[in-house]
Amino acid sequence: MSTYVYGITASSHPALPEGMGGVGDPARPVRVLKEGELAAIVSEAPEGLRPKRKDLLAHQNVLSEAGAGGPLLPMRFGSVAPDDEAVTGVLAERAEHYLERLGSLDGKVEYNVKASHDEEAVLHRVMGENPDLRALTEANRQAGGGTYEDRLKLGEMVVAAVQAREAEDAAELRRALESAAAAVSPGPESTGWLANVSFLVDRESAAVFLDAVEELRKSHPHIEVRVNGPLPPYSFVEPGPSEPAEAAH
Repeated sequence: MSTYVYGITASSHPALPEGMGGVGDPARPVRVLKEGELAAIVSEAPEGLRPKRKDLLAHQNVLSEAGAGGPLLPMRFGSVAPDDEAVTGVLAERAEHYLERLGSLDGKVEYNVKASHDEEAVLHRVMGENPDLRALTEANRQAGGGTYEDRLKLGEMVVAAVQAREAEDAAELRRALESAAAAVSPGPESTGWLANVSFLVDRESAAVFLDAVEELRKSHPHIEVRVNGPLPPYSFVEPGPSEPAEAAH
């Protein structure tokens, strides 16, 4: 039977609540595998696991319960190892690394920040910043809309100006927030977002980070900022003793 891995912690970590259920239907009992100074929080891996809401919440609940008792290296949903022995083998092999990461993440949480442009506001801004754009827009207006070539040129100039502003705003967002974080991890680029960045933040000073986000919103009203957190520090943990299940992609 394959082993589902929720996270890695110290073997001295307080025990999980007795009878706690994890992923699967019925929920698979959560247990702890110890290897030296480390422990892995695991359960049996259900067949055909898919990222359904019930199982995503079960995964998150196990991590929340465990994280409340001390530092934890969370695995992403769908992390499955061939068996218990494969898990403990990796814990033994990479013990020094995992212990170092547990120490560095103690008392810290992750905030994921995504940002996009308010389309109307950013167009107003780039027009205000670019006299060539304003001149061509006015020339086209006076010419009753301008020729096809003129309209195409204006459209290309607007797109280029917006893309340049996206790059500048993404850099400004990171500069504005990284001073309130212990570490930064850029996320994968995705359509519709000019920035997707995760920040590692001290739990006790999370208010400072969130204040910095509010200041960014005030100073950059043309940027829409979405914050998700506090989260287990997924983006600051290297792959653990498991492989993501195919269903989790």
